[in-house]
Parts: sequence; C-alpha cells; structure tokens
Amino acid sequence: MHLDSIDKKLLNLVQTEFPLTNEPYSALGQRLGIDGSEVISRIKRLKEELIIRQIGPILEARRLGYQPTLVAMTVEKSELNRAEQVISQHPGVSHGYERNHHFNLWFTLAVPRESDIMMELKLLTSSFEAKVVFALPAIKVFKIGAYFNMNGGGLLTADTMTQSYSALLQESELTQTDRLVINELQQDLPLVTMPFDTMAIRLGMNEEHFLTQCQSLLQRGIMRRFGASINHNRAGFKANAMTCWIAPPDSVDVAGQQLASLPEVSHCYERKTNPLWQYNLFAMVHSRTREACYEIISEVSHRIGFVDYILLFSTKEFKKTRVKYLV
Repeated sequence: MHLDSIDKKLLNLVQTEFPLTNEPYSALGQRLGIDGSEVISRIKRLKEELIIRQIGPILEARRLGYQPTLVAMTVEKSELNRAEQVISQHPGVSHGYERNHHFNLWFTLAVPRESDIMMELKLLTSSFEAKVVFALPAIKVFKIGAYFNMNGGGLLTADTMTQSYSALLQESELTQTDRLVINELQQDLPLVTMPFDTMAIRLGMNEEHFLTQCQSLLQRGIMRRFGASINHNRAGFKANAMTCWIAPPDSVDVAGQQLASLPEVSHCYERKTNPLWQYNLFAMVHSRTREACYEIISEVSHRIGFVDYILLFSTKEFKKTRVKYLV
C-alpha cells in the first residue's frame, strides 16, 4: 500500500497522541490540516489494508487484578496448527508466535490473580500434545510499548519504567464507575464523529464525565495509554527478534535501562528462569531487516558486556490482539 506523508503522520499520531476528546478525529485533523471526515476515511482504509489493527486502551493487567506471563512450549510440527487454534481461543492470550527455536511456540497469557498459571496451562494443553511447557513471569519491567515510526528510522519513544515485582503486584482499587468505563472502553473505537458519546450514553453518563473518568484511569496508571495498535509487518518492520541474555543479577538493572533507552527496543523485562531456560533478561528488537537486528544486538551486547545471548525471530504470528479484562 502506498502511504503518503499525511498517512504516515496520522499513523504516528494515532499511536502516541490519540486525543481523548469529544471529537477525536476532528482534533487529529486539525493537527494534519485535514477535516475529521478525511481522518476517518484514512483510518478506515488503513484498517482495510491491515496496517491499523484497532484503536483502544492499553490497560495494566496487574492493576486490574490479573497476572500476565510469557509462556514457552515445544510442540511437534504436526501439532502446531491444532495448538495455535486452541491457544488463540483463550481470552487471556494476546500475542502468539512461532519462533525459530527448539521451544517453538511462544505466547503471552493473562489470568485472574487467584488462578494457578500451571493449572491453566495444563487445561490449555489438554487437547494437544506439548512436549515442554513453562511460564516466564516478569520480575522487573524496564520498558513496554511499541510505537512504530512511519517517517523512517526505528521506533518512536515508548513507555520506559523500572518496576519491581512487588510493585507489579499492587492492585488498584476500582470504583463501580471505573469498572463500567473500563469494560465499555475495551472495544475498537468506532469510526464516527463522536465515538465516546455513544459509549457514555450506553452507561447512562454524559460524555464529559466519561472522558474525565478515562483521564483518571491514565493518571492512576490503570490505563497506560489510549491509541492504535499497528501491524508491524505491514508497516515495514518485518524483522522482530526476541533477544534473551544471561545477565548476572547485579548487572540486570543497568543493562535493562541501557536496553530500554534504545529506540529499536519496544519491550524489556527481567524474567524468572528455570532449569530449561537460564536467560533472564529479555528485549524485543524491531527493525526492517534481520541484518539490522543482528547489528543492533551485537553492538548492544558488546556495550553491556554480555556474551551469552540468543535471538529468536518470529516466523509466524498466530494471534495479536488486546486482552479484554472483565472487571
């Protein structure tokens, strides 16, 4: 698909600065020098071309009483399609990939805090054979959120943070109004002039109150941001490597912060290890070519002084969506 300069500017804006106002598409149009109806038309076309996946909130699972984790599996090639179908149907799975490794199936899973993750995985794999399965929950988060720069270069600035595991366990106190707004907000934003007004009416609120509640969710860290999810492959970022290092415990924080500063890195975590997986520092590196990924990772590994690392490129994306958290 040909993207003109306005398309590219629009894609950057809807990722990073989507306005929570009564007429958001008109507000975007003012930034771009076009009217709101043209913004809606362009977004519709970008969705049809599968570049924009959806527009909506990115919520912090832990604040809502959910526990997220990365999961790795070894599944025989003959079982992969069946396994991916089953995993995709789970409402707590957001991202799912095949990767070029012995552990060839990776996905993210979020379940209520009171759930037993290993029991959940046992139930999930009851209808197909997984030779190996284990969870790799985060101990510390250094960076989260990918914004793809459509005007050349790497990623746009993403959310950087350093949160200990104990901080991640803190659940927010939600009012009944919070719960109503959160449940209503978790949909692909309608392409109409006043999309939030429709939501507010369904809840028996006026639009101003609804938008004030949305801002409150942002300020309290319950909603990390509101914006578009972009299909990175369709946007030209075809090389996506989950890179994992074995990092000495006393060096993890410094290395994690250095990785988080890189524009090509969207997500960076310290994760729990197990006897089958000793890599504890994870970063998602995005670029337009594999060669560029290798160069970036070689350079940063030399800089942080870690020589024991592995790159896992995604060979197939079988699910990519935002989890709907019922609260």
